[in-house]
Amino acid sequence: MPGTAISTPPEGAPDLAETVFSEPWQAEAFALAVSLSESGLFAWSEWAPRLGAALKEMEGTQGVCAEEAYWRAWVRALESLLADRAGLSDEAIAARAAAWQRAAQATPHGSPILIENDPLRGAGTLTE
Repeated sequence: MPGTAISTPPEGAPDLAETVFSEPWQAEAFALAVSLSESGLFAWSEWAPRLGAALKEMEGTQGVCAEEAYWRAWVRALESLLADRAGLSDEAIAARAAAWQRAAQATPHGSPILIENDPLRGAGTLTE
């Protein structure tokens, strides 16, 4: 993430010096998980089993390379932890993810993506 420094990951986290990201979103997902763990939202010992379960879910996914599957599992594990902490359903998470996708598509290149850019915001969707 440009302009964002990642402090030392919690014990048991991948070594940042050895972590290579192919896409910016992978680095952002990594930084978000580390930051939320450091802030006390969850312990890294809670993270590991979630990631393991998400990796098992990704096994055998057709058309997805191992690296892509790993980072998708990383995001799924993070979503799972956050959903538990916030009491969110899978449907609510999927609705919010769809809203962000619509917002991204509606946002001019080079502008910040804001949930307010979702063209369906306020139209009875779960994006409020």
